[in-house]
Amino acid sequence: MKIILLGYMGSGKSTIAAFLSEKLQLPCFDLDQHIQEKERMTISSLFKTKGEIYFRKIEHQVFKEMMHSTESFVLSLGGGTPCYANNHLYLNGDGIVSIYLKASIDQLYLRLKAEKITRPLLGNQSDEGLKDFIAQHLFERSYFYNQATYAIQTDLKSPQEIVSEIENLLI
Repeated sequence: MKIILLGYMGSGKSTIAAFLSEKLQLPCFDLDQHIQEKERMTISSLFKTKGEIYFRKIEHQVFKEMMHSTESFVLSLGGGTPCYANNHLYLNGDGIVSIYLKASIDQLYLRLKAEKITRPLLGNQSDEGLKDFIAQHLFERSYFYNQATYAIQTDLKSPQEIVSEIENLLI
């Protein structure tokens, strides 16, 4: 079984993937980390030196390869992964369970405000404009995120509570 976690940046995908993989005794992969290892470059550097189009092409190739693997795993996607190159078509199918970790705009704003420097798409945002940017992005991406098998509201929940909810969905 492949368990895919998706959602906006800052929604907790990487954290939940690590907890979930430990609980289910499955390998854990982070798509962005996988891309960084393959390209030998950070995501920020990829965006700066080669551009977003190049990054999205590599992202699609790596995601597609992973989805064609026969291995079972937990995979956290980048926030934009489902929204490009028809990647959302890989979110469902035999042996695939995808879960949209849905966080509110206010919660995402609080989490991302301190991380702007490390997030390529947020670097130019002022604190005042960040909330509007998140709201606009969520609106644009909601169709793709809602292609997931399940959606879980994550606000005010601990990672353990979210993992328990996911486990209940998998039963």
